[in-house]
Amino acid sequence: MNKRLLRNFDFWIVGAVVALCCLSLVMIASASRPVIGSGEDPLAYVKRQALWFALGTVVFLVVASIEYSDFSRLAHLIYWGNIALLVLVMVKGRAALGAQRWIGPLQPSEIAKICIVITLATMLSEKERPVKNLRDMLPVFLHVALPMALILRQPDLGTSLVFAAIMLGMLFMAGAPSRYVLGMVFGGLGAVVGAITLHLTRGTWLPLKDYQLKRLIVFVNPQADPLHSGYHVIQSKIAVGSGGLWGKGLFSGTQSRLNFLPEQHTDFIFSVIGEELGFVGCIAVLALYFFVLWRAIQIMSYSRDKLGCLLAAGIVSMLSFHVLTNVGMTMGVMPITGIPLPFMSYGGNSFITNAVALGLLESIAMRRQKIMF
Repeated sequence: MNKRLLRNFDFWIVGAVVALCCLSLVMIASASRPVIGSGEDPLAYVKRQALWFALGTVVFLVVASIEYSDFSRLAHLIYWGNIALLVLVMVKGRAALGAQRWIGPLQPSEIAKICIVITLATMLSEKERPVKNLRDMLPVFLHVALPMALILRQPDLGTSLVFAAIMLGMLFMAGAPSRYVLGMVFGGLGAVVGAITLHLTRGTWLPLKDYQLKRLIVFVNPQADPLHSGYHVIQSKIAVGSGGLWGKGLFSGTQSRLNFLPEQHTDFIFSVIGEELGFVGCIAVLALYFFVLWRAIQIMSYSRDKLGCLLAAGIVSMLSFHVLTNVGMTMGVMPITGIPLPFMSYGGNSFITNAVALGLLESIAMRRQKIMF
């Protein structure tokens, strides 16, 4: 990176992400202790996550130093390489927690999110005119449908929904009329409700496992199955609500310390924040996310070309959906879909994906001024 590029480096968004990462290590230290066996290193999860943070920092710097348009030149290779990985998961993948999503330590469905942002941004930026009708949208649907179907097959409902959010956000920025975008949102919700209703009343087929279907059903009434499908959301709401205004204090949360709260260092890390840091801590964390998204929207608004704008739009859509869905499911206002909280939840694949996304945003920010000769 030369001095001209570094002058445009957005230190603010990086500073907010670093703050989230530092808080993440503290909260993982608190949340992971009950799930670590006696005699083991109590900071085992923290040390692993710190290694992922270090690797993610390197990935971020590498991606930020590359001209973002160079990624679009490899769009076909990225897309079909991603499809090949998703197919390989079906053949050679390792199963965990009822889903076949892993190839060794690699989770291709996480990588697929940033791949679809890059390839879809390339497709839309190459169009000579804005997306205005359903005919223009059909290639976009097909582009997203193939990896989305492969991920749903694993099954990974949460990540497949992220694809839908990315597609809708990028379509809107590509010029699609808002009535079409809103129509797809409400039409999709209606289709899901209708499909579930038909399955329950007439036994029609659904591409979901039984536990996924039960999670969607108990979202309306968790008390209908309090010891199984509704257990996660009930315990999470207890944890968040018991924190009160200021919380019970770090390392003092009873729901997490007594291991009532499931997946507390991964999907339900926000529940631990609510219990131990209270309403004030939750607002502070959400303020950091708001700042990150606001800076990302700023980068999108002053990007030098359509490609940069669409890349940033896809990243904003991805991160926004992750934050809203994860925080919502911990408070019982969204169904449980297993979506991690960006830069906070324990896990390397998710963090590396978000590091690539942050690197792309910085690449766009630093190159927002066209070189004039």
